[in-house]
Amino acid sequence: MKIPYVVGIAILGIAIVTAIGFTQSSVDDSENKIRVAFFPSIVHAVPIVGIENQTFAENLDENLSIEIKVFDSGPQVIESIFSNSVDVAYVGPGPVINGFLKSDGKDLKILGSAANGGASFIIQKNSGLESIENYSGKRVAAPQISNTQDVSLRHYLYENGLKPAEKGGDVFVLNISNPDIYTLFAKGDIDGAWVPEPWATMLVEELDGVRLFDENEIWPDNKFSSVLLIGRSDYIEKHPEIVSNWIDANEKTVQWINNNPDESKKLYNQFMKGHMGKTLPDKIVQESFSKIVITSTPVENSVYTFAERADSLGYLGRDGYSLDGLFHHENISVTSNEENQNG
Repeated sequence: MKIPYVVGIAILGIAIVTAIGFTQSSVDDSENKIRVAFFPSIVHAVPIVGIENQTFAENLDENLSIEIKVFDSGPQVIESIFSNSVDVAYVGPGPVINGFLKSDGKDLKILGSAANGGASFIIQKNSGLESIENYSGKRVAAPQISNTQDVSLRHYLYENGLKPAEKGGDVFVLNISNPDIYTLFAKGDIDGAWVPEPWATMLVEELDGVRLFDENEIWPDNKFSSVLLIGRSDYIEKHPEIVSNWIDANEKTVQWINNNPDESKKLYNQFMKGHMGKTLPDKIVQESFSKIVITSTPVENSVYTFAERADSLGYLGRDGYSLDGLFHHENISVTSNEENQNG
């Protein structure tokens, strides 16, 4: 029996729900399902490929349906966790940390990982942004405020003695969606952008942008967890076997992608065509995949370091913070930046 899927596209606050299962099922939608959220981006290859090649379906009970919800921003995913409309999700460390603290550590846990790296700082040719002395008056962009790329961009500015305009500096930071970043970059209305794949490669290959650096280059040992697998805490407590099976399928999918890179790229574009109505050029997919490490093992130290960076920017409040209990250690293994990690 093929497990039925339901896909919900939630982009910029607009939700479209479409049934895509091809078999009849007597599934009780209120109980016998797991709702998974992720982005339609290459750094989220694990859920996309695992859905397309049926790894997740084959690892779950045949009477359990999988409801897919595709988002365009991490904070939206966290809000869906809070509203009990998502059970497990793939999202960057920024929204995960914010969500954990906002709920006083009660609403979500890190269950694993899906990717390291996969973001870059892309600049316009002749922008002068290769030199930190040339940032005055420049306009740089990242997706939604407090998301993973936004924190990284603002931390980079801070580390180089620069401030965004709203903090009294003279660098203008725009927080806009990835499609809008692409449009403004094409028009020359922004000088640089800190974006995930495949957007980074698209800016380079299609708009003649320059990849100033990959974000992993500024992390210890070139490792940081960019996509984490998280679960809603009460769902983990109520359905431990389902969650355990999902974690297992996540690990199997990671292995499958690393053993079948060419087929994985085809499945990614198959998903894009079937669910998003478009595909990416093979060259974009190939280059984007080369910028990420597919792994199910979180780099725990990078998550804590990311929190320190977010806190230094004022994103984590004024009263201090604690990440005790963030990782659901019963089901996952973690690695420090000093340990050798297999992708």
